[in-house]
Amino acid sequence: MSRALSHRRPAGRRAGVPLLALGLWAASALLAAPPAQAAETLLSQGKPATASSQEGAGYAASAAVDGNLTGTRWASQWSDPQWLRVDLGQRADLSRAVLTWEGGAYGKSYQIQASDDGTEWRTLKTVTGGDGGTDEVAVTGSGRYVRMLGTERPGGYGYSLWEFQMYGTTDGTPPAGGAVEVTGAQGDWQLTVGGKPYTVKGLTWGPAIADAPKYMPDVKSMGVNTIRTWGTDGGTKPLLDSAAAHGIRVVNGFWLQPGGGPGSGGCVNYVTDTTYKNNMLSEFAKWVEAYKNHPATLMWNVGNESVLGLQNCYSGSELETQRNAYTSFVNDVAKKIHGIDPDHPVTSTDAWTGAWPYYKRNAPDLDLYSMNSYGDICGVQEDWEEGGYTKPYIITEGGPAGEWEVPDDANGVPDEPTDVRKAEGYTKAWDCVTGHRGVALGATLFHYGVEHDFGGVWFNLVPDGLKRLSYYAVKRAYTGSTAGDNSPPVITNMAVGPAASAPAGGEFTVRADIRDPDGDALTYKIFLSGNYANGDKRLVEAEWRATGNGTFAVKAPEKLGVWKVYIQAEDGRGNAGIETKSVKVVAPPVPGTNAALNRPTTASSFQPSHGDCPCEPAKATDGKNDTRWASDWSDPQWIQVDLGAPTAVRRLQLVWDPAYAKSYEVQVSDDGTTWRTVHTTTTGDGDVDTIDVSATARHVRLRLTARGTGWGYSLHEFGIYK
Repeated sequence: MSRALSHRRPAGRRAGVPLLALGLWAASALLAAPPAQAAETLLSQGKPATASSQEGAGYAASAAVDGNLTGTRWASQWSDPQWLRVDLGQRADLSRAVLTWEGGAYGKSYQIQASDDGTEWRTLKTVTGGDGGTDEVAVTGSGRYVRMLGTERPGGYGYSLWEFQMYGTTDGTPPAGGAVEVTGAQGDWQLTVGGKPYTVKGLTWGPAIADAPKYMPDVKSMGVNTIRTWGTDGGTKPLLDSAAAHGIRVVNGFWLQPGGGPGSGGCVNYVTDTTYKNNMLSEFAKWVEAYKNHPATLMWNVGNESVLGLQNCYSGSELETQRNAYTSFVNDVAKKIHGIDPDHPVTSTDAWTGAWPYYKRNAPDLDLYSMNSYGDICGVQEDWEEGGYTKPYIITEGGPAGEWEVPDDANGVPDEPTDVRKAEGYTKAWDCVTGHRGVALGATLFHYGVEHDFGGVWFNLVPDGLKRLSYYAVKRAYTGSTAGDNSPPVITNMAVGPAASAPAGGEFTVRADIRDPDGDALTYKIFLSGNYANGDKRLVEAEWRATGNGTFAVKAPEKLGVWKVYIQAEDGRGNAGIETKSVKVVAPPVPGTNAALNRPTTASSFQPSHGDCPCEPAKATDGKNDTRWASDWSDPQWIQVDLGAPTAVRRLQLVWDPAYAKSYEVQVSDDGTTWRTVHTTTTGDGDVDTIDVSATARHVRLRLTARGTGWGYSLHEFGIYK
């Protein structure tokens, strides 16, 4: 079975400016010191060697790198071209090659080549007119793999080398703490650092890189040994430096389109777009080279939720083709990274266990898999077992249930879990990871972020720097205890009334049971978010007043739609409890009788089919706020109601869809032919217009002259009150 576990999350994960600088004295000393020169060494002897062919059993490729200059040799078949390749085990700066040929079986023309991955080769030197004996060839370049490519022989024999010696330098710096490896066998794997067991106890990283020195000590205090990033570039080093200073490792991410699962942009054709793929290979290789020996580097993570996200770009058989091509490219990246850095594993993240068969088929060079999973995290083990996979995994994002996997509330929006439930979600996530022994190698849970907005309150452990119940749940999971820590306020039984709705601009009531386990004095804030009403994810402090016993009177926004209201209780010790519910902002009630209700209604036009249409004129006078009249997308337009008899009209209420009128006139008529204007505006702003008029007429019309959007005009309700 497969689980789609995609989600949205806060933006702003990268970039930063280092805060540390060398003092003038230290800088002068560094500038004065001559650059260190590493000694040239023989790199090839005893290393794995392969060849295009061999003359017989006694002439294997390994004989050319065994150090025996006169007793053993490699010999090829008697044809052109032929090659001998050596894996140096790590990337090296190459300076010269020494080829000791046997008799008349030498290379008259040949090339010395280098490669990072053993597949794509660069020619460092071309030799023509060779005459056998011993060739000493100066070269300039670097690579992990080297080879002699013979293109022309002087006679009928093949190529025969007593010894192929490659000289050069490496930086001589092994990874701090030793190499990182996935060790063990099927179902009994372990991640090791320098040969010692290492369980990933991590968090995804949210603050600006420039703030890493500020937050990293707190991360360390939680028992965290690993952080995860989504992108690695020239700005990453200060984060790595700060992590290393606190003994924390980093899963260095590389972003590939279309990253982020459903809803994310950026489509690439992984079958045909070789330019994009080559650019990414080069870009990633540059930063692997830069950070492979950094003491904070734990592993490399290629892509984020792209197998799932490709459904935003393709469908049907083409989607299958692209998913296969994408995971094949991930394998190319893994091979490239291994060629540069054999000392750190490579993984790739998705948010759908249905991605794993593609990796299993197309990406054998990955050392382990990675998965983003939230409310259904325990199902990852089940899917891994049913899929018959042969590689371990880590969870690269996890925590409480997200928007995409909780039920809707009474207002039709996702019912956000309480702080108590969120804390339980982190505990469950860690229990699920540690419960899959020998396969799940740890997790970087989501999210050490400080954004205080819609997504930040849903997932961040420290929004606005305030610690929540979830923060302490993660700390308890990683350290086994939170003894001595002050506890955050706990909010339960939050309710919004009456009936989770409020009139635009009016007051509504919010109440909750609020307690502090340590008896600390509490202060309160009430916030509103228009994420579901207008797409604004910010939390804006509301106008409110406390009315006692955990009850607050809050002023509703003017804009109609479903809003989120938040209670935030702070204890003055750096902790906060935050609880949220939705409130539906509706049109204010108008006293009196709606004379337009279900009366004959006509219009200049209406949309017969578009989205929720047909949107006939009568739907503006049916008394229902979930139906609407919608006009053509042009000016002017009109809609009118026949009240059946002359009626004393004193108030109109217009409940607009987002497609509102900026300029319009209210007109009345006795006969439906001759009209007189009783109200005019050129500053309409949508939502609800309540208009006082004083007129007696049988017919009432809106003459709409300027739209506020590029759409037509659209009214949920055209109320005429007497």
